[in-house]
Amino acid sequence: MKRLEKFLRPYRRESILAPLFKLLEVVFDLMVPVVVAQIIDVGVAKNDYGYIVEMFFVLLLMAAVGLLCSFTAQFFAAKASVGFATSVRQAMFDHIQGLSFTELDTLGTDTLITRLTDDVNQVQNGINMGLRLLLRSPFVVIGAMVMAFTINVRCALIFVVTVPILFVVVFSIMLISIPLFKKVQAGLDCVTGLTRENLTGIRVIRAFCREEQSVEEFEEGNRELTRLNEFVGRISALLNPLTYVLINGATVLLIARAGVQVNIGNLQQGQVVALYNYMAQIIVELIKLASLIITLNKSMACADRVAGILDVKSSMEYKVAAEQMKNEQINADQRKYETDGENDQADSNLAVEFNHVTFTYEGAGASSLSDITFRAKKGQTIGIIGGTGSGKSTLVSLIPRFYDPQEGTVKVNGINAKDYPQGELCSEIGVVQQRSILFKGSIRDNLKWGNDQASDEDLWKAITIAQAKDVVEAKPGKLDFEVEQNGRNLSGGQKQRLTIARALVSKPEILILDDSLSALDFATDAALRKAIGELEGNVTTFLVSQRISGIRQADKILVMEDGELAGQGTHEELMEICETYQEIYYSQFPEERPAAVKSSKETGKDLDKADKMTEKAEKGAAE
Repeated sequence: MKRLEKFLRPYRRESILAPLFKLLEVVFDLMVPVVVAQIIDVGVAKNDYGYIVEMFFVLLLMAAVGLLCSFTAQFFAAKASVGFATSVRQAMFDHIQGLSFTELDTLGTDTLITRLTDDVNQVQNGINMGLRLLLRSPFVVIGAMVMAFTINVRCALIFVVTVPILFVVVFSIMLISIPLFKKVQAGLDCVTGLTRENLTGIRVIRAFCREEQSVEEFEEGNRELTRLNEFVGRISALLNPLTYVLINGATVLLIARAGVQVNIGNLQQGQVVALYNYMAQIIVELIKLASLIITLNKSMACADRVAGILDVKSSMEYKVAAEQMKNEQINADQRKYETDGENDQADSNLAVEFNHVTFTYEGAGASSLSDITFRAKKGQTIGIIGGTGSGKSTLVSLIPRFYDPQEGTVKVNGINAKDYPQGELCSEIGVVQQRSILFKGSIRDNLKWGNDQASDEDLWKAITIAQAKDVVEAKPGKLDFEVEQNGRNLSGGQKQRLTIARALVSKPEILILDDSLSALDFATDAALRKAIGELEGNVTTFLVSQRISGIRQADKILVMEDGELAGQGTHEELMEICETYQEIYYSQFPEERPAAVKSSKETGKDLDKADKMTEKAEKGAAE
């Protein structure tokens, strides 16, 4: 909790005034039993009706002042706790935005959502109750004991014995329950993750008829969470019964002792009522204190989880200003580019350079990229192809610096990507990822993510290049058409074209299309690639594709295989020198496979068949 204190400092005044007004309320509450005793011992005993009426108005005034103090304390406590939660939530969101993909992958979306919402709410609730009750309850207990001593010392000794025992019980249960609440929140993370996964993948689940398995998996996680909650509930449930047993026993002793004192003339009837009222106040406040301790236990566990997010440091550091980058930059034509042991003069016309780059995801055993080296000149179209899991998307994710390589360097326009200020790197690179994501709002709002100063003319130009003009014109309101969350009211192809248009609005120097044309038909795909190839300026385009037809005309093609660069060159060059590329090509265009290759394949199949028949015959003979 100490790590979050800075968020409560702006509300220091409220944090002081809330318990202060609660203490004022307590003063009036503690005076009530004394006034009631006076009414009984003076007004009732002497049949003084005027005195009773006078004391009644005193009680009424005390109740009104106490109520006013209570409302004021609640106002300040609510203001402090809500303001604290707002500041923490905003700080967490800002901090998460600054984390690299490495930390985001490690933490997980579900954990971040739970900590940003439920955990912060638990801490807010704990602060609210703490400001109101943390001082009030102990003050009432101690005050009631002191007032009891002013009435009768012998009876007050029962308070002295009872209260410490109650404190031991309460704090013992608190120490047991604190670590359990952390486990409950971790279980909630798990259930939240399962819920999110199943809801987002509901179509896949139904397509494979996996409803029963999904229900069983959720039931298992939910059962574990229920078990933890029940166990914590049993521990917490012991608090009130134990408290009541001790207090009721103490009350019986108090009345018995007070009766003796009345008989010998040391106590009056009104004073016995006052002692009983003080014991009742102690009961109520200890029950409140027990509930407060349970709430604070939850809050402290959640506060640790919230602080854990804020303590995570990004593995990436960005330059603050462009001046720093320029100061560290060495003129590109004076740089040396080292590859295969040879130093060549750096080409100032290079858009992207990978120099012996190796990258491994956090927690992964094997490297996703191994010793990747290539150059992409400004204005070139670079095609990237390879099998599933070969490292295509990982490769292009290093260009906008979503991740940093463990070895080697990635340079953008001759400058190490690590030396770029974040905003400047983003402005030079437009990225369209595999999953098309649009946000709730109008089409215009979504496209202006690329450039918030873009005019409608700029938007329509980008829409036309992205082959989405017919899509937008067909929508009611056109650019003002409201897109639902995650683009639910658009088809996959429509979303892909609009996300491409969004990237084009920023007029990037480097455009990355990470398998972003997969939902388009061949005609639209071809038209889009042609339009991108005719873009104004010296735009360098990276096309990640599963289809050779989509990258065949690229200036350079990178062939990925198991995280390594199996080959690079034009289509014609790769057809001569790269076996992996040839296999991909002939798998997509089997009719173009040379006859010699076909016959050798068929011969191989025949030989395999003959070997199997021979093996079968030998087994039969052996038997």
